[in-house]
Parts: sequence; structure tokens; C-alpha cells
Amino acid sequence: MLALCADIGSTFTKLAVFDLEADALVCTSQAPTTIEQDVTIGLREALRLVERSVPELDSRLGHRVACSSAAGGLRMVTVGLVPDLTVEAAKRAALGAGAKVVGVFSHELTTRDVQELVDLRPDVLLLTGGTNGGNKQVIIHNAGRIAASPLQCPVVVAGNRVAVDRVEELLREGQAEVWVTENVMPEIGELNIRPAQETIRDIFLQKIIEAKGVKKLERFFSGVLMPTPSAVLRAADLLSQGTPEESGWGDLMVVDVGGATTDVISVGKGEPSRSGVVEKGLPEPVSKRTVEGDMGIRYNAPTILEVAGLERVRAAVGRDLPDFEELVCTLSTDVCQLPGARFADDIDVGLARTSVEIATGRHAGSLETVYTPVGELDVQYGKDLTAFKYLIGTGGVFAHGASPRTILEGALFDRADPMCLRPTNPEMLIDEQYIMAAVGLLSDSFPTAALRILKKYLRAV
Repeated sequence: MLALCADIGSTFTKLAVFDLEADALVCTSQAPTTIEQDVTIGLREALRLVERSVPELDSRLGHRVACSSAAGGLRMVTVGLVPDLTVEAAKRAALGAGAKVVGVFSHELTTRDVQELVDLRPDVLLLTGGTNGGNKQVIIHNAGRIAASPLQCPVVVAGNRVAVDRVEELLREGQAEVWVTENVMPEIGELNIRPAQETIRDIFLQKIIEAKGVKKLERFFSGVLMPTPSAVLRAADLLSQGTPEESGWGDLMVVDVGGATTDVISVGKGEPSRSGVVEKGLPEPVSKRTVEGDMGIRYNAPTILEVAGLERVRAAVGRDLPDFEELVCTLSTDVCQLPGARFADDIDVGLARTSVEIATGRHAGSLETVYTPVGELDVQYGKDLTAFKYLIGTGGVFAHGASPRTILEGALFDRADPMCLRPTNPEMLIDEQYIMAAVGLLSDSFPTAALRILKKYLRAV
């Protein structure tokens, strides 16, 4: 039996066909995503290429699923109480669900906050605040503000259970679409983000896909199961943790460099790797994903220059190119172009290397030396990734571009920044066939086959 898995991305539509009996990849194809017209146009072109390689596809096909990040994926705003607690818990829930967090608000919303929130045009708003039985005034205040605003998007309520009934009542009076789930932080320091993640995923499937025209894909597939980032996260989880029939690899890190964002995933506890270090802050999830919405090598190529600085990107490119800034800016206006006559592979490598450096620096934990009455103390915030065993690159720049190892090395521990806890000596591999999202989709129904396939096609660099 063959399985067809599709990833409808923001720039390209990628297809992968797997032989489930042989645990093998049969073929892949891709075509530009036609999001401005009809996503099925690009899909049909990718399907035509697959059928050329596998003429018997229809007769052998037994499983057809898809994921999507078309039109930039799921834009989410989180609103909570204390930035270091419920707001951070809400942000983690959103990122783990495949969302791109475009705004974070804390405490009582002001008139200016509400206007900024509306201007962000989120697809979903995650409203949190208060532990169960704790502060309820702030979440009720914020619900009233949101209800009175012109905001038009689903609101997920995941805050103090004592306040939920009143919050829901206020939002419904304002004609908001309300989804109520469990508190993301029922007790101080206790995270409960999975129910919120599942609710966000349900909204994506039922609402956002239809609104962005991706619902038409149901003619070709049994369903669009999840946002693409969630599929990649599932593949990383599977590779790390394994199945009862096939062992996993343990602690690992994945960098996913895309046209619109650069995502980083770490799977592992990330506890201090040396003695005497004290952990501080909220407990870290075993599977953690962060999204850098300003680090994409097509849509956000000019933004990389703004964030990193022209000279840093030039240094990563490795050589001087005429009209360098102009060439970088053309990438955001023609997002489907590949390296060729107009610009060199070096530009993609430089942009991707810079994106990986910045994104992994934001994702990894950090050390801080504090002074106490009994002497110096090293405090760890976030995950210690220094001892992680594997570093994996996925995305078009790894599958089709030059110098993948140079790009991946941007994620390694840097002696110039010794307090940032990036991996020190991992085995480096790339998703050369660009199938991690497809494997994540396949893992829902065929986890062991999916894991064996992923292991088989990752290539060391």
C-alpha cells in the first residue's frame, strides 16, 4: 500500500509517496503554492509530477493526508495576567500548536492595547489569566474589553476556572466565537498546555483552513490534519522517543528554515549538564517549539538584514556580491525563485546561517551568574541543550541548497557567547528529501513505519 502525504506550504506545495510495506520513500515532487488563486492548481501540478513517476499510484494508494501552512499559517495573539507566568504559559501553548505568535499582552488591556490587538488581525486569540481560584478580575476585565472591540476571530479561554463562566458570558454578549478549555496554569509553576493546544488545532482544522481556501484540498485527501509546524514537531517527537517496535534517538534539536519563518524544536528535558547550576523560571516542556516570524529567507529576507545588520549577513555569505541589498530584497517579492543567474547560492546560505544563529540563540536556555550572601551562583533559564546528541536541519535550503553543514553550524555553541546553551558536539544531519512534515502526518496512523522511513532518509553532513 502507498501513502500520499502533502505539505501545502507558504511558498511550495510538497508531495511525498511512501511504500508502507517496504518502509521506503517512493518519490517526491513540488510545485509553487498558488495561494493567491486556488491552492489546488499548484497541488494538481505536483500530483502530475508524482503520477509521472508512479503510474500505478491510484490503484495502490491507501492513505492520503495533508498539512498546511499556506498564507503564513496561524496568526495568534495571547492575552494573560503576569508576563513571566500565565502569558508565558499561553505563548508556549500557542507555539506548540503550530501557531505564529504575533502579539503578547499582559495585565489589564488598555484602550491602546485593544487597538493594537485589532490591528494585528489574529486568526485566534488565546485568553488566559489567574491560577484556579486565584485572580479573576483581570481575565474578566480583558474579556469585557475584547467583547466590546471590533475583533473578529475565535477566542480560546484557558484561564482561572472560577472566572470562566463570566468570561464566556461577556464574550458571547459581544458576539465572539468562544472555545473554553482547561487553564494553561492551574497552579503556580504547573503547566497544562496540551488542552489549549488541542483546541487551537481544532480551530485551525474547522475554521482557518476553510477561510484560507485550503478546504478545497478535501477533494484530494482524507483530511488536512494539522498545521505544518505541528507535523514537523510530531516527526521530531517520534524520532526522539521512538515506538514500542522501534527505538528513538533521544535528545535532539531540529531547525526548520522556511520562506516566512525559522522554527526551532528541541525534544529532551534540557536539565543542567553540570553540577551546581540552579534552574529558574517555568518548567520547560520536553517538546518545545519556537517560531521566529522575522527570520524567513524569502518573505522576510529584508527583515533579516534589519535584525542582524548588513555586515553580519555579508560575513555569513562569505564573499562580496554586487547589488547585494537589492538582490536580498527581490527574494521577498518573488518568493518562489531558486538560486540561479540573478543571485548565488551564497545569499541563501548567508541568510539561512544568520537565521539559524539568531533563532537558536532565542530558543536555547541561558546561564546567568548571580551573587548571593554565600557567593556566586549560576542560574539556568530555559533548556540546557549543550549535551543534545543530534542536530537536524529541514527546509528547502537544506534539501536543495548548498553548504547545509555551514548553515547548521550556526546552531552550535559559540565561545563568543558562552552563556547561551546551544549544542556543543551533536551529530549533524539534514532532511535531504524534505519529508519531515510528511513523516509527522504519517505518524498518526503508521508510527513505526514513519520512524523507520525518517531514520533511513536523514543524511549526515
